[in-house]
Amino acid sequence: MTKYETEIYNIITASTEHLTVEQIYMEIKKIYPKIVMATVYNNVNKLWRARLIRKISVENMPDRYDRIVKHDHLVCQTCGKLMDITFEDLTDSLREQMGGEFLSYDLKVFYICPECQERERSSEMR
Repeated sequence: MTKYETEIYNIITASTEHLTVEQIYMEIKKIYPKIVMATVYNNVNKLWRARLIRKISVENMPDRYDRIVKHDHLVCQTCGKLMDITFEDLTDSLREQMGGEFLSYDLKVFYICPECQERERSSEMR
């Protein structure tokens, strides 16, 4: 791995957030001030294609990147907040239904987060 790939990988895997390329860029710029956004995009894509990081795509939101650890995601339909959650592992059930192996699965559950629910309740009371 190049120095940029290594640092980007470390930023993503050390984070408990789900970082966008722009957020990764702001972090790596602290270490390599002359780095350009295109370099970050290229290296993030390279890491993702090598299956060293996860890409989380949600409609109408920028892609976010995450570490490779078995977990699922809750996505707030209102504010877009993305949170980790661990559901029962579906691997065996999926293998059985498909009749064989698969590469991976990405489970996203859409909901309204407590903060947005509270905002909705507050605005209704006015």
